[in-house]
Amino acid sequence: MEPTCEHLENWKDIKKARMHECEECVKTGSRWVHLRTCQTCGVTLCCDSSTSRHASKHAAASGHPVAISAEPGERWAWCYVDEQFIEY
Repeated sequence: MEPTCEHLENWKDIKKARMHECEECVKTGSRWVHLRTCQTCGVTLCCDSSTSRHASKHAAASGHPVAISAEPGERWAWCYVDEQFIEY
């Protein structure tokens, strides 16, 4: 299925995680479940299954719409604005 979301349609360059950790959880000593990397600024943060949900909070506060899974072997992107998913 082709995305109908303009954010995913216009997304071109993949920003990969610099480190395999949630930058905010490291600061607070929290734990994370899975990681997501913002495709606007490149920050890697924890997913919604994690207690702190830093990736969703970042998307809401910054307006950065697209994040990819930072988990090894996963190749998908999510648009927080339009709640759309694509594999790449």
